[in-house]
Amino acid sequence: MKRLVLPLAALLVAGPVFAPEVFAQKPPAESQTPSSYYPAPPPLEAPKVEQGAPVSNLTSPLAQDQAKVARTVVDSEAEAQMFAGADKIVWGRYAKTKGEKPGAVTVTKGTVWTVKGRVDSTVPGAEGDYASIDGVVERISANNITIRGEVAFRVAKIQNGTACKVGGALHFKRSGKSHVWRLSEGDNPCDGTREFFDLVYDKAPAEKKPVPAQPKRT
Repeated sequence: MKRLVLPLAALLVAGPVFAPEVFAQKPPAESQTPSSYYPAPPPLEAPKVEQGAPVSNLTSPLAQDQAKVARTVVDSEAEAQMFAGADKIVWGRYAKTKGEKPGAVTVTKGTVWTVKGRVDSTVPGAEGDYASIDGVVERISANNITIRGEVAFRVAKIQNGTACKVGGALHFKRSGKSHVWRLSEGDNPCDGTREFFDLVYDKAPAEKKPVPAQPKRT
């Protein structure tokens, strides 16, 4: 009995015996070499994008303003009769200068009335300056004339002498018994000066009838 106890006690004192490979540490895994495409490689093909709407059939918002006038609408026969006699252009920029004369304008009646004219400055130093109008009459109503076309102002000291133009629907308004239609859009688009561009009906003076000589009383 004693023989069995001694070997058992020796085993308990010595402790458990484990295989050496149980405690062997694994070598650390090799660190991954950083990629030149970090954080991610490029895609094999570019992402697909939905095709936009075609631009071939787009229309300009100015198209309506550029529509051709097929017929001049006359709402006032009296106004039309007076405007048909307009024959002068007065340009306010130089109108008050001594010796300055009005320009000429021609109003042509028809299915579509037309207006064309020009005034040239004769002021010393501004001989090359002018104002002009070229267009068609869209509507004639009481005290109002709507012309679709262009008015140009050429002033040597503005924009190096380049004509500054106002285009589209041009509104000329008359007041009371006046024979003058003034352009409402008369501000020079280049420097903002109010140009006072007028179309004038120069009413011919009434002919004076000769007064018969009175017989002398005797």
